[in-house]
Amino acid sequence: MAMRNALRYTNRELSWMSFNRRVLLEAVHEDNPVLERIKFLSIVSTNLDEFFMIRVASLRDQVQAGYKGEDPSGLRPRDQLRLLVAEIRRQVARQYKILNESLFPALADEHIFFISPEHLTREQTVWLDKYFYDEVFPVLTPMTVDGGRRYPLILSRSLNIGVSLMSRTGRKKTFATVQVPGILPRVVTLPAIHGEKPMLLMETVIAMYITTLFQGRTVLSVCPYRITRNADLTFDEEEASDLLVEIQKSLRKRKWGGVIRMEVQKGAPADIVSMLKKAMEITDFEIHYVDGPVNLDFLAKQIYSFEGFDHLRYKAYQPWTDPCWEGSVFDAIKQKDRYFYHPYDSFEPIIRFLKEAAEDPDVLAIKQTLYRVSGQSPVMEALAAAAEHGKQVTVLLELKARFDEENNIFWGRELEKAGCHVIYGVKGLKVHSKITLVVRREDRQIVRYTHLGTGNYNDVTAKVYTDIGILTANPDIGQDAGVFFNMLTASGDMPAMKLLTAAPNQLRYELSRLIKRETEHARAGKDAKIRAKLNALVDPLIIADLYQAGIAGVKIELLVRGICCLQPGLKGVSGNITVRSIIGRYLEHARIFHFANGGSAELYLSSADWMPRNLDRRIELMFPVLNGDIRTRILSSLDLQWADTQKSWELNAHQSYERRSKKKGDVRCCSQEAEMALRSEANSL
Repeated sequence: MAMRNALRYTNRELSWMSFNRRVLLEAVHEDNPVLERIKFLSIVSTNLDEFFMIRVASLRDQVQAGYKGEDPSGLRPRDQLRLLVAEIRRQVARQYKILNESLFPALADEHIFFISPEHLTREQTVWLDKYFYDEVFPVLTPMTVDGGRRYPLILSRSLNIGVSLMSRTGRKKTFATVQVPGILPRVVTLPAIHGEKPMLLMETVIAMYITTLFQGRTVLSVCPYRITRNADLTFDEEEASDLLVEIQKSLRKRKWGGVIRMEVQKGAPADIVSMLKKAMEITDFEIHYVDGPVNLDFLAKQIYSFEGFDHLRYKAYQPWTDPCWEGSVFDAIKQKDRYFYHPYDSFEPIIRFLKEAAEDPDVLAIKQTLYRVSGQSPVMEALAAAAEHGKQVTVLLELKARFDEENNIFWGRELEKAGCHVIYGVKGLKVHSKITLVVRREDRQIVRYTHLGTGNYNDVTAKVYTDIGILTANPDIGQDAGVFFNMLTASGDMPAMKLLTAAPNQLRYELSRLIKRETEHARAGKDAKIRAKLNALVDPLIIADLYQAGIAGVKIELLVRGICCLQPGLKGVSGNITVRSIIGRYLEHARIFHFANGGSAELYLSSADWMPRNLDRRIELMFPVLNGDIRTRILSSLDLQWADTQKSWELNAHQSYERRSKKKGDVRCCSQEAEMALRSEANSL
């Protein structure tokens, strides 16, 4: 404990901001096609939305409650909030500078551009008139604020237009607001001329016709604005008699939480901003001015998907499917353990595994944990079909998967209708493990087939998240899987298992034991090395163990995509620790832990990051990689990522990240491109 307190520790929130900055800088990376750069810029906005709704909101709640406790980095909530908002303002300013000075001109070079209303041709004006009155006007609802009507409650993250009006007497101003309909496209594409793609934003179109909404009134000025509300679900889970009902109640409250941010354009009329400030009950601290369109999610949702511009996106990639899946999936798994590295390997065999299990008369039961699934999920369809075929189907569906609660509630109801046993989470914990168990009768014996992975059973994210999964008929793993599911459904204590390690409790202890074992090997002069790939490294106790290992001489190589609170390069403390982060075409999401173990190396995969929430407040799994061929393939991929010079950043001793591509002498290597090339070569054989 003294070791943990004595060493420096980076604030979690500031480290996340550093990650978002790395995403932002992909928008200026010339190796990325222009529409991909546009997409990265949009991702930054989406990231900030969620960050405000949860992390900034939580800090503000702490400040308002008068909490003055320090986090492991020594910062109090008020200090964190001040530093974060300053950094957010810098990042947003950089974001819009990139958009205005780099990406909009690059799009214009490809004849994709926003046109000023005064430059519309006669034909475009005629077309826009018809479009507005036919499609837009019928769904608009202007709402005036006056002595008899208070300011309406504005929906979180909805785009709105504030309007300043002259009163009918002409003696004073009144105000109104108009919500930009989310059901309509944000980007209005005008009739093309000579292959060009001229566009207007929906709020611009509404502003052009704003007087039609306020007949007999003089419109003085308009101002697009957007608010973000506190979306952190709060309820007493211990007192909740029905978790599903409590989640549904909290979801309704999420839309109307306190305002934590208001975005308006630079140069917004002062009277409208003042009115909004009063109506939203905020201070200048919560107001964020942007040098361009408010909310940039339209860049990814619409402009990125424009047809006819494939040359401005990454070259399409077809995931690899092993020929072994052409026959029975059960025969393929019985031959040997099967390995998947999505999105380089297709997710389709996982779906086939479930579909075949649903239809196979010898399959008795299917058990699965689910955290995030797609809106049109083939996984859910297969589970429902299995129940309808008389299988015993048990699904533990996590209701508290943030921002996926409504989707999970919908699918839970659908599975129940099909006859599945649905368990809506575990009280006090989030179930974040990724495991499926299929129980099959073969030759009068019971055989268990298990899928274990690092990522969600989501066919959509499996195309953009890098995750590893293994399908196995190993009887020990199958037996452990059965014990694990029995614990979940019976709400009992987790017993010790042969090969699987679960959180909470067991996983923290086991990780600490493995790190300390390397420490002892180093002190004894044996082979000692730790390599770990994670999304986040936050846990102070694990970080303290890593520092101790580094001091003892253990070489530690960490690939941490996002938050990293450990500080490498500290003299006498973390000189043996190197931290890198890969930000590229795909979101690095796999968790891989490799320990040299004095020459008898061990390799593990896990659903868990090294964070207090994963180790103490979630049900997670870590599992060993037992097959030698699979171990070799995973370690080769790990080597490739460590050698990456094109999409890799290194955390230096000054606690800032530097692109590795700037270092002289490094051989060009993009690990994601290399993984795709390996599969493309196999596909061509």
